[in-house]
Amino acid sequence: MTRADSRQRVLIVDDQPANIRVMAEVLRNDYELFFATDGAKALEVVAANDIELVLLDVVMPEMDGFEVCTRLKADERTARIPVIFVTAREETHDETRGFEAGAVDYIIKPFVPPIVRARVRTHLELKRAHDLLERMASVDGLTGIANRRQLDTFLAQEWKRAAGSASPMSIAIIDVDHFKQFNDTHGHAKGDECLRAIAQTLLSVARRGSDLAARYGGEEFAIILPDTPGEAMAQLLGTLLDAVRALSLATVSVGAITLVPAREADPSSALEAADRLLYEVKRGGRNHALHADSMRGSRQRIESAQAVAGEVV
Repeated sequence: MTRADSRQRVLIVDDQPANIRVMAEVLRNDYELFFATDGAKALEVVAANDIELVLLDVVMPEMDGFEVCTRLKADERTARIPVIFVTAREETHDETRGFEAGAVDYIIKPFVPPIVRARVRTHLELKRAHDLLERMASVDGLTGIANRRQLDTFLAQEWKRAAGSASPMSIAIIDVDHFKQFNDTHGHAKGDECLRAIAQTLLSVARRGSDLAARYGGEEFAIILPDTPGEAMAQLLGTLLDAVRALSLATVSVGAITLVPAREADPSSALEAADRLLYEVKRGGRNHALHADSMRGSRQRIESAQAVAGEVV
């Protein structure tokens, strides 16, 4: 969904409303502004909104700016948000403490409006450039979906979270059947189109914000589905096989597992288990899925011609 206001979002935090009003007057024409008068509220606003920069007062009751900044930097979801301290303090040790907490800059009160605008603009431009580089480093250049690097990072994070909450996770590895033959027959340009079409199909199936579809390597893809039990995974695999078949380009073979991650286990072991099932599918004629559900102690063969799984074996 596109935001009604597409301007970059800036949060101003100060326990004195008068200071917020002055800072808002300087920035309101260029940014979408959010406000908080204490540290706890600031953390709530950041958590609930796509905040891209925080202007943070140092001296506040209960939770000062240093603690707010430290908490933001300790959370991987907010660690990359640039924080600029705004303070009347000019002591060197305070500046040092601020930078150690993770701030990118200091603005001393009383501030000069052109300086404020210039520093905010500079750090937002730097963040935008950094975010672009990160996206480029984590996206597969051909298909536009996540690459193997992002897959490994995402799997490690979700594995840890699921292990802590004893939540089910489902993982699948998808291989395009006879892709070399497809390339030899239709040419590499058509082969690339085929991979892109299948990648988009994976996105349409693994469509929750918590899901990840990625290119695993060559003509192989992977999907990771947090909080997805076996029955839901079986239905999704049927939908996936039917959707790929509807493209009329190629068929796919799929190895999939559902499990509750163990803290002591290596996340890569789950990919290896799905990969072993994939090879069973290849040896068994391709164009279907094999799904192992460790929670129910079952294995299921899922055909491309049906939306829901077949027999339990």
